[in-house]
Amino acid sequence: MRISERGQITIPKRLRDRFGLNHDIEVEITPTKEGLLIQKRSSVAHPVEGVYGILSRTVNTDDYVEEIRGR
Repeated sequence: MRISERGQITIPKRLRDRFGLNHDIEVEITPTKEGLLIQKRSSVAHPVEGVYGILSRTVNTDDYVEEIRGR
């Protein structure tokens, strides 16, 4: 493999297929003693995803923030 002028590499299709690295998958690159480790990013949802939709659509966000701040 070669690194392009823009710092890009191409992962061979057989490896992409084997490890499920589709075109929209995010990866993490971690330096190790041996070199670089490339892993699929964890599928854990963003913290906001866990609370999205808790408030009803009729609640004004600004009013809610003021309320929880005790104002």
